[in-house]
Amino acid sequence: MRQFGCPVVFDATHSVQQPSTQAGVTGGNREMVPHLMRAALAIGIDGVFLEVHPEPEKAISDAANQVRLSEIKPILQQAQEYDLFAKSQTNI
Repeated sequence: MRQFGCPVVFDATHSVQQPSTQAGVTGGNREMVPHLMRAALAIGIDGVFLEVHPEPEKAISDAANQVRLSEIKPILQQAQEYDLFAKSQTNI
């Protein structure tokens, strides 16, 4: 995508989605979101998409994937650090 002049954005929350694993409701593993996000940032992606909710268990959709709002600040701080480091080390 980058070779066509388009930014590359990683969808961290949908990357952990497990379709129809919970009685017809999409499941997921939100604990893996920060790990996958860091891996994507390490290779120089341009942006990250995250679904965030104050109470993910009450979300209408994608509840199992969403990051808890109270936990997002350190995740985003770490994302910024990884992004700056990765881009300082390569020609991304």
